[in-house]
Amino acid sequence: MGTLSREDMQSIRNIYCVGRNYAQHAKELGNDVPAEPIVFLKPSHAAVPLDGSAVEVEGKRGAVHYEVELVLRIGDRYEPGVDPDSIIDGLALGLDLTLRDVQSTAKSAGLPWLSAKGFPSSALLTGWQEYPGKQALYNREFSLKRNGQEVQRGSASQMLFHTSELIRYIGHRFGLDAGDIIFTGTPAGVGAVEDGDLLECFLAEELLGSCRIALQR
Repeated sequence: MGTLSREDMQSIRNIYCVGRNYAQHAKELGNDVPAEPIVFLKPSHAAVPLDGSAVEVEGKRGAVHYEVELVLRIGDRYEPGVDPDSIIDGLALGLDLTLRDVQSTAKSAGLPWLSAKGFPSSALLTGWQEYPGKQALYNREFSLKRNGQEVQRGSASQMLFHTSELIRYIGHRFGLDAGDIIFTGTPAGVGAVEDGDLLECFLAEELLGSCRIALQR
C-alpha cells in the first residue's frame, strides 16, 4: 500500500471534483441526472494522505458523508485536440468528504458548495498508481469498506461522463496543467461517518489506502 510523499502533496495544484457523475448516486440524493459535468473545486490544502493514520474531520456542522472516487493526476498542459489519455500520469483513489447538511442548505439557497466540500482534510488520497489507460480502467472496479463492511462499489464504465469527456470539458472551461487532479465522481452508497470509523479504499480488490476518522465536535 503506497502512500503520498511530501513531494506528491506539494505538487498538487488545483483539485477539480465532479458531482453527480454516477446516475444511481444522483438518484439516491434526490438530484436530477445532469446534462453536462458539474464541476467544483477544493483547496489544495484540503488534501491529506490515506496512509492508515487518524484524520481529524469537522463534525460540528451536521453529517459528514464519505464518497469514494477514482482520481486522475494530470501530467501535462491540456491543449485543444490533445488525446486526453496522453496527459494523465497517475491514478489514485480518493475520499471526497462532504458536510451533507451544509451542502443541502447551500443547494436550496443557490449558493456555492465550497463550505460543504472544501473544509480541511476533505480530500483524502491514496498513493499514485500507474494509469492503465481508459479501456483498462473501465474493467477495474473500486470499492470502499467501512469498518470491514463494503458500502460502495463502482467502475469507470458507470460514469455518465467518462475520463476523456471530463478532461476535455475541464480543460476547455477552466484549464488543466501538470499537478492538477480530478476527483471523477462517486457511485451510490454514500453515508455518514462516525467517530472512530475505519475507511479502506480498494482498487480491483487491492487495498490502496485507509484512515481512521476522528470527528471534532
